[in-house]
Amino acid sequence: MTTRRELLATAPALLAPYLARSAGQDTAARSPGTRTKVLRYAFLSAETSLDPAQISDLYSRILTDHIFDAPYEFDYLARPARLKPNVAAAMPKVSADFRSFVVTLRPGIFFADDPAFNGARRELVAQDFVYAFQRHYDPRWKSPVLYILQKAKLVGMDGVRQRAQESGHFDYDQRASGLRALDRYTFQITLAEPDPRFIYQLADGSIFGAVAREVVERYGEEIVEHPVGTGPFRLTEWRRSSRVVLQKNPAYRDAVFEADPPVDDPGAQQIATRLRGRRLPMIDRVEISIIEESQPRWLSFLANEHDLLDGVPTDLANLAVPNGALAPNLARRGIALDRSLAPEVSLTYFNMEDPVVGGYTPERVALRRAIALAYDNDAEIRLIRRGQGIPAQGPMVPLAYGYDPTLHTEMSAHEPARARALLDLFGYLDRNGDGWREQPDGMPLLIEYYNQPDNLSRQYSELWQRCLKTIGLRTEIKLGQWPEQLKQGRNGKLMVWALGYTASTPDNDDFLAFCYGPDSGEGNYARFRNPDFDALYRRQHVLPDGPERFALMQQCVKYMLAYMPYKFNAHRFYNSLIQPWLIGYRRHAFMRRFWHLIDIDADAQARASR
Repeated sequence: MTTRRELLATAPALLAPYLARSAGQDTAARSPGTRTKVLRYAFLSAETSLDPAQISDLYSRILTDHIFDAPYEFDYLARPARLKPNVAAAMPKVSADFRSFVVTLRPGIFFADDPAFNGARRELVAQDFVYAFQRHYDPRWKSPVLYILQKAKLVGMDGVRQRAQESGHFDYDQRASGLRALDRYTFQITLAEPDPRFIYQLADGSIFGAVAREVVERYGEEIVEHPVGTGPFRLTEWRRSSRVVLQKNPAYRDAVFEADPPVDDPGAQQIATRLRGRRLPMIDRVEISIIEESQPRWLSFLANEHDLLDGVPTDLANLAVPNGALAPNLARRGIALDRSLAPEVSLTYFNMEDPVVGGYTPERVALRRAIALAYDNDAEIRLIRRGQGIPAQGPMVPLAYGYDPTLHTEMSAHEPARARALLDLFGYLDRNGDGWREQPDGMPLLIEYYNQPDNLSRQYSELWQRCLKTIGLRTEIKLGQWPEQLKQGRNGKLMVWALGYTASTPDNDDFLAFCYGPDSGEGNYARFRNPDFDALYRRQHVLPDGPERFALMQQCVKYMLAYMPYKFNAHRFYNSLIQPWLIGYRRHAFMRRFWHLIDIDADAQARASR
């Protein structure tokens, strides 16, 4: 039998033909010192679309974040997180009541060349951002993130959408007081209610980045394959669910590396000193592979086929980061570790509209709470995550406002005896003696748990099945691919589904919105509805940060724990491995856009790949 250690030792030999071929192609066309700088790494799940108005998944958003520009961005090295202008000339003018946001753009910024522009250079203007926001309201595009804007209540835009639904045509020339260009370089967003944190939406180029109207009108339904933005990269190759290649945008503006790292972070200070003033982007091309299984992804990195392992597979953490430290054999190769507690949570949702696990009656609440008590969080973190995480006590994630590190709840408890008592009390009994409980009305009780077929997902499925068996609940594992399950989950077709959610802003509002009724089927996967919760959520949403808002956020958490529409499992440590020729990488908790901010020593990369 081949051991794991033997398999790892043979990795270079197994992959050598492929590496030799690619290296040969690279060196044949270029002399030393003039090599193309190529960043190579892998996504663990496939992208779904490259149109900002039609995406919500992480991997699509990583791609579009590098193609499209938002007015603002996070400072790459600043900690805590801080926004700064991107294509905006300055920070926005925000009214005292947090209802008006006026943004002025820098002139002289241009879109990447595209046939839609008929050979002319196309300058970025304020109307391009107005159009980008309008598209999310257009029913044609079925925007999965429209709820973000509807929650912000842009004045007049819901009415524009309603008229489009009635007429079958969205009028992009119709003005609304909540979204308008004031002049060529200035636009204003006006909200019906205060939203002190709306500025974060103005820093998300992945879904709200500037889009040129003529590009969408040229490509129509094929716009998912033709992303054209003002960002540092442009799409040059896309084989769905397999390979994506982005090339440096020749039309990219004159931009240089600037960052403001903390004085007590020597690593970040070193990066800033080394790269400050360098022209962006520093690399020429990015090649993304889709490798869902952790073992091939790991072997590719060990064989120098990838420059960055962005998130060490949890099932291999003991090999890469035993006890949270970089493995000595990797350190000897010059590989570096970037490690931090991520602002994310793994969770399992219960479909509140499902006839078995959904509903608000005491017996349904008891069933969900019993399932949560039966699940062994400690086993997940210790065995599957290899110690790379901490138990979640609720929906709130670390590093984001609203997180209380002192909170301790039954969310992290593993108490199967208590779970069995709950089921007994509310009538979930084994009436026919087959070892499995039935529903209180005597109907069969089967928990359908949805997951993916990869090896890591199988471990989670087996743990869930094993834990529920200890309390007499029969579980059937339903396997499928992530993009399809995402669609089914949004449409309320899955009973119980596991997923993870990462914060895109340093605030926990989005995590409370998991239970906000109007977001059902969008951010609210569980389709939970409770008017008292909704009222609490809206109150905290409009308040600036402070004791009053923090207290309201904690009340929202109590509702989520009591009704248990979600079982929150863990916050993970995020471990990234960096090859010695990759320069300047530092993971930012809320920033997906970094390819233009790193450099590659292409000669060292080529030598290692021979």
